[in-house]
Amino acid sequence: MEIKKAEFTLSSPTVSLCPKDTKWEYAFIGRSNVGKSSLINMLCNHKGLAKTSSTPGKTLLINHFVINNEWYLVDLPGYGFAKRSKTVQQKLEQMITSYILQRQQLANVFVLIDIRLDPQKIDREFIDWLGESNIPFAIVFTKADKLSVGKAQAQAKSWMAALEDRWEELPPYFITSSQTKAGREEVLNYIDEIKRSLAQ
Repeated sequence: MEIKKAEFTLSSPTVSLCPKDTKWEYAFIGRSNVGKSSLINMLCNHKGLAKTSSTPGKTLLINHFVINNEWYLVDLPGYGFAKRSKTVQQKLEQMITSYILQRQQLANVFVLIDIRLDPQKIDREFIDWLGESNIPFAIVFTKADKLSVGKAQAQAKSWMAALEDRWEELPPYFITSSQTKAGREEVLNYIDEIKRSLAQ
């Protein structure tokens, strides 16, 4: 899939204020500081599309970007940012949960994981919750350029193998780097596959 046009559309504080049209949506979420904005910019070939920040946890709204006038890429707030107040954290969790469970246009969630880290409890809980809620999702490992190719692949396989204690069928996964653009084609092709299957 080729992205010819990517434009910011809307930031919404609640799911009820999200765009009213019926374009399919592909949402990106992960822990704060996982490199979500950089990944979105890399996928869209657009450096300033999603605002990157040296301060983690900056995304506080549901951000919609329209791609090729055909579908939405949705940038969701990160989960598990320790420096937020409990009230803000609860509000964000409620926003994320209601969007994922209620948004009928949601075609897939991409869960971002820093490939350098061992499995974190918060990521695992979120992934298990998606599975229990029957939400289609894929895992995107980020920052692969920080490791050798072999080490990155071994780390991803080890992460996925850890899911086998509860998962009969493992979700798809992709190894990416915003710096080298590794995994860009694979993620976009996967979105294209979903789009085709939904059009049938």
